[in-house]
Amino acid sequence: MKLSLSTVLASVALAKPDPTIEKRATPTVYLAGDSTMAEGGGGSGTGTQGWGHYLQYSLSVPVVNNAIGGRSARSFTVEGRFDAIASKLKSGDIVIIEFGHNDGGSLSPTDNGRTDCPGAGTETCTSTYNGQTVTVYTYPFYLIQAAKLFVSKGAKVILSSPTPNNPWEGGSFAYSSSRFTTYTHDSAAAVSVGYVDHGTYTANIFKSQGLNTVNTYYPNDHTHTSPLGADTVAKAFVKGLACAGTANSPLASYIKNATSSIPGSCV
Repeated sequence: MKLSLSTVLASVALAKPDPTIEKRATPTVYLAGDSTMAEGGGGSGTGTQGWGHYLQYSLSVPVVNNAIGGRSARSFTVEGRFDAIASKLKSGDIVIIEFGHNDGGSLSPTDNGRTDCPGAGTETCTSTYNGQTVTVYTYPFYLIQAAKLFVSKGAKVILSSPTPNNPWEGGSFAYSSSRFTTYTHDSAAAVSVGYVDHGTYTANIFKSQGLNTVNTYYPNDHTHTSPLGADTVAKAFVKGLACAGTANSPLASYIKNATSSIPGSCV
């Protein structure tokens, strides 16, 4: 029987932070994600940039961008990248996790090392990758394990839904949240960490800006944004933080911008 994420985790508490962990005077923000967040965006010479590059300009605390192009929640886990961030954390630091663009697809006939096992809970799949038989977990499983790891280090966590592909690509505006948005929301709720619906906040701003403007944000494909587009996507994330308020977001009190000055509306 396959159990839902909420059922499986209903009785599972997050590990309490180690009281001996050093606390910074000012928190540092760490970013974990894919090319849509990473420095350099879709790669050198592509004219693209990741939105994580611009987050530093809206916050009064340091931002360390550990996002890497081509990664998924699965590959970020397997490569030890969540562990690497955890090793740097001090109590009170904040980690933002955003994946989804590379997590879909199929595990057969060829496993690309990024695709997650389908499902919203603790389902597992067996796959062959690089000549070895491996166990693959679901997207929510990887997010929740990362969140639990960071909280155990005294950090606060924000799970963020994936950014949209160009919603004007077909000539008229079209956006609907993917299953990874639902998975991200439910994972955050299951372990009581922060959540930003980055996809919807970004799509709402893109809708108001119109086809001609938004199309210029995607110079090569429908996923990777230009620097100006990335700056807009970063502002959409900050809007989500501001709308959540200090009671619900560990980063809201560090925003330089007034909520009313950031494009878009609260959702």
